[in-house]
Amino acid sequence: MEYIIRDATAQDMDQVLVLIHELAMFEKEPEAVEVTVDELIEEGFGQHPLFHCFVAEVDNEIVGIALVYYRFSTWKGRTIHLEDLIVKESMRGTGLGSALYKEVMKYAQSKGVRRVEWVVLDWNKNAIDFYEKSGAKLLKDWYLAQMDEKGLENFISKF
Repeated sequence: MEYIIRDATAQDMDQVLVLIHELAMFEKEPEAVEVTVDELIEEGFGQHPLFHCFVAEVDNEIVGIALVYYRFSTWKGRTIHLEDLIVKESMRGTGLGSALYKEVMKYAQSKGVRRVEWVVLDWNKNAIDFYEKSGAKLLKDWYLAQMDEKGLENFISKF
């Protein structure tokens, strides 16, 4: 199987959003995706892009993506966060995910960051095994904390 990994373009965002929805199904959260193609285009390719996206293509179809952005660590300085690495279900097990992962790590190294970080679901054994074999450290003593829009409204109104 021949594939190409390249930087995404604004024109790719329709297909990227399809993969985002596929990931939401895989993660058992099919209704969670709120982002639109227009938002992806504006936020990724507008005046001040908030993310960088790699796409993997087979026969002109996008079958995988890796979306990253900069974060700042008070301990490490500039880091990169891998928001999502998505491989179309029919392409899993082909090495495509590994190739996208390697592309992210090469990108991070070329940008001179001190760390790449991401989140993996505790039940995604295949991903966990892969990341550990790659040399990544899984931090089991930390919780991921989030506050959604409703939580923000409630917090602001109470405090």
